Amino acid sequence: MTKKTNTYFITGISTEVGKTVASAIVTEALEADYWKPIQAGELDHCDTKKVQNLISNTNTKFHPNAYALNTPMSPHASAEIDNLTIDLKQVNPPKTNNHLVIEGAGGLLVPLNDENTILDIIKPIYKVIVVSRHYLGSINHTLLTVKLLQEKGFDVSLIFSGNEHKTTEDIIKKMTKAPVIGRIEEEPYFDKNVIREYAEKFKTNL
Repeated sequence: MTKKTNTYFITGISTEVGKTVASAIVTEALEADYWKPIQAGELDHCDTKKVQNLISNTNTKFHPNAYALNTPMSPHASAEIDNLTIDLKQVNPPKTNNHLVIEGAGGLLVPLNDENTILDIIKPIYKVIVVSRHYLGSINHTLLTVKLLQEKGFDVSLIFSGNEHKTTEDIIKKMTKAPVIGRIEEEPYFDKNVIREYAEKFKTNL
């Protein structure tokens, strides 16, 4: 009997909120495959390599980017510098019999070209995990992100990243009613052991 597999799309409320660490934890928890469709900049130290260095299991396969762009900018601008236009027909999820974790770039409405955003590569069957981190304005960014996904009918859950900020998190939970998978604390560092500990904690909520 083949196991039921899910695809998890991990997005953030902004850039630098902890998507890659969250992706590593979810990948490790499910021993899933990992795919970063669009990488913009840091090609020598890309998110795929970061996740590879953080997981311990041997089942995960890492699939190549659909687009590997040279400049750390919004994908539409980075592609233009590389004399490319991102074509959604070229952004095809890899075929796998395993769970798949897909890591987005920036937030939901980051432009890929003149017409499409990250939201356009999220398929209706995907489970979407929103990584939220407290900063001034983060409530608004989180509610905009989660409510847009919910309006479009997606299965949405949250991971909080960074130190707990109770008033922020309480209102987000009340207003979105989205389930919370867990919190990634402000750790001094992340290595395979730390990721594995979080994976054990988060596993039951995935």
